[in-house]
Amino acid sequence: MTKTAAILGCGVIGGGWAARFLLMGWDVRVFDPDPEAERKINEVLTNARRSLPGLSDSAMPEEGALSFHDDLAEAVGPADWIQESVPERLEIKHKVFADVQAACRMDAIIGSSTSGFKPSELQEGALRPEQIVVTHPFNPVYLLPLIELVPSPANDASFVQRAKDVLTSIGCFPLHVRKEIDAHIADRFLEAVWREALWLIKDGIATTEEIDEAIRMGFGLRWAQMGLFETYRIAGGEAGMKHFIEQFGPCLSWPWTKLMDVPELTDELVDTIASQSDAQSGMHSIRELERIRDTNLVAMLRALKAQDYGAGAVLNRSEPAKPALGDTSAPIVTVHRAVPLDWTDYNGHMNEARYLQAFGDATDRFMEMIGCDADYIASGGSYFTAETHIRHLDETHAGTRIRVETQVLQGQGKKMHLFHRMFDGNRLLSTGEHMLIHVSLETRRAAEPSADIAKTLSAIAAAHASLPRPEGAGAAVGVR
Repeated sequence: MTKTAAILGCGVIGGGWAARFLLMGWDVRVFDPDPEAERKINEVLTNARRSLPGLSDSAMPEEGALSFHDDLAEAVGPADWIQESVPERLEIKHKVFADVQAACRMDAIIGSSTSGFKPSELQEGALRPEQIVVTHPFNPVYLLPLIELVPSPANDASFVQRAKDVLTSIGCFPLHVRKEIDAHIADRFLEAVWREALWLIKDGIATTEEIDEAIRMGFGLRWAQMGLFETYRIAGGEAGMKHFIEQFGPCLSWPWTKLMDVPELTDELVDTIASQSDAQSGMHSIRELERIRDTNLVAMLRALKAQDYGAGAVLNRSEPAKPALGDTSAPIVTVHRAVPLDWTDYNGHMNEARYLQAFGDATDRFMEMIGCDADYIASGGSYFTAETHIRHLDETHAGTRIRVETQVLQGQGKKMHLFHRMFDGNRLLSTGEHMLIHVSLETRRAAEPSADIAKTLSAIAAAHASLPRPEGAGAAVGVR
């Protein structure tokens, strides 16, 4: 059964929450008195639809239903999860929570996007304080997995676990902050870096662009995959973290930082920062900057995913199931996914190498279906591709939801002859014809497959023999 989320406030953060829930198959009900709310949400959704599906190598759930409501009670009434993202003023949040709890289900989870308030502060005067918890995200919410989940003593363990389960189910990484503290964990790091950056600008040491370059060209990339302590552990070499602390710990007492002293944000300093930022990024609109950011994040996260590390490991754990072997009397679906942003080329369509990757993934999935999986390959047998012919029939763009259907043209002895067809709905985009030979990985020469694989492959080939021969099968390059 489809679950429902209510989003209260649709600024940058609320819009990101709406996009994540919606694209993960939840129905989303939005409440925001801003007359521009629908436009803002739809603009964020456009960017999310362009980027989020590319993080998954399988088809994501069908989108839920999006609706906008003028009445808060109507918006929250049926919701399983209610996410508050209103301005950071405690009196406003208390008023919203009172109105929400007067109308929502008693078993609904009420999460707050607050970046600074403790949950016990949010729960003051609430009808059911145990229903409210901090769920602080990071922008863009629809791409970044971290959610700081901060309960108070009023939230029991089963409630916290239920919140964790929901956040995990929509592809997030709930970081359970076990003790209340102002600004939680991550924002305290950000505030420390921000204060030091303000001093570097005020003292004329660096510009906004130079500070950003120091982060994104160096330690920012390391932090993205390893965080702080794992990075420093490696810096300690073979002797490890203890050696690192012994070597560099004394630096903490050196008087070079102004971290504990905050510069006054005078008009002059504010103007300096603003003008430098304009010079750095003013040639791009906010939407353009978001698209640049999203494209880079997708590429980085997919790279981390390939290494099964950091945020990429979270993506792998939440990966939808791959197509299963079903009715073998028809072509078999072996790939079903969206085309990610980093698969496109200078012409604005899918790079030709990615067609081969898609068809290679289809071949790999078919091999797994017939029993040539990781365990079988580890035992010493596999298939090598001997010949490939790809036809490009129509353009394929980022975000296209492709489906590859595989037909077995030959499956006897050492040979496996496959014909893949790539579709967008009913539109044929490309075909890939592949001849594979079973080999012994020990001798690296052709060899008979196992009896089980031979039997399964032969049965599918016999079933597919009654299908029409695919158009283009056996064609040479340039010959129709």
